[in-house]
Amino acid sequence: MSVELAFDWDEANVSHIARHGVDPAEAEQVLGNDPLDLNFESVEGESRWTSVGHSNALRVLLVVWTIRGDRCRVVTARSAGKKVERAYMRQRTI
Repeated sequence: MSVELAFDWDEANVSHIARHGVDPAEAEQVLGNDPLDLNFESVEGESRWTSVGHSNALRVLLVVWTIRGDRCRVVTARSAGKKVERAYMRQRTI
């Protein structure tokens, strides 16, 4: 049984990721497709994770996200870049 993850979207984070060519559905897919966590940091007292993963169309993205209340909030998302994409794909095929 899987648990459906609820997301926190508003004009601020939707427009921010749109500037990077990412839409909310893609970012949600990445986080739902068992991404690899690359980093954890605290920013102004808020825990944030940086993860790399793939959308359903196999586009590899970096997603920075946090938990606010009972929802996942995407802070930013962008294409991973060729070097990170290759490393991610190698890790996934092992």
